[in-house]
Amino acid sequence: MKKYFVMVAVAMMTAMNVNAQNGYDETKHEVAISYGIDSNSQIIDAFEEIGGAIFGAKLENEKFFGPISAEYFYHVKNWLGVGGILAYGVNTQDVMSGSDKIGESKNSYLTLMPAVKFDWLRKKNFGMYSKLAVGATLRNEKYDSSNNSNNDYSESEVHMNWQVSLLGIEAGGPTIRGFLELGTGEQGIALIGLRYKF
Repeated sequence: MKKYFVMVAVAMMTAMNVNAQNGYDETKHEVAISYGIDSNSQIIDAFEEIGGAIFGAKLENEKFFGPISAEYFYHVKNWLGVGGILAYGVNTQDVMSGSDKIGESKNSYLTLMPAVKFDWLRKKNFGMYSKLAVGATLRNEKYDSSNNSNNDYSESEVHMNWQVSLLGIEAGGPTIRGFLELGTGEQGIALIGLRYKF
């Protein structure tokens, strides 16, 4: 009798395990694209604009595109993914002298960061997670004067950057999901995107 009970218990556990393998539990890879607001680079540009105003430079018509990001994670465990993030943003603004435009300033940012993702709630159609990334940004600053003078310049520098997403929420199907993250860093204080798991 005891032998049959053990066999039934093993058969039930096997059946439950097979049912749990819904395609999502077996996913190891995930790729995502996202768009964020108020990245580190955007905030730095805002402070530089204030500093420029103090010293007499006037900047108008600021337009910031991005950050737009692509990321990849490989799950070494169900709850732990390791991978990387590539982010890009660009900021353009008119440089003014009085009411006359004398040139255009353009700053572009390309960031590469190794990252880890902690899935602390992992369900078939819903998940919650946190993410941490640290890496470097290549910033290119370019100025084009309107009067074709010798004041044009372009220079690049590399500096450290990061992303800390304290709360990430994803929902959708087992393999394709939309997500929203809140945190701080080069991907932004808030970002929205689409993730594919396979």
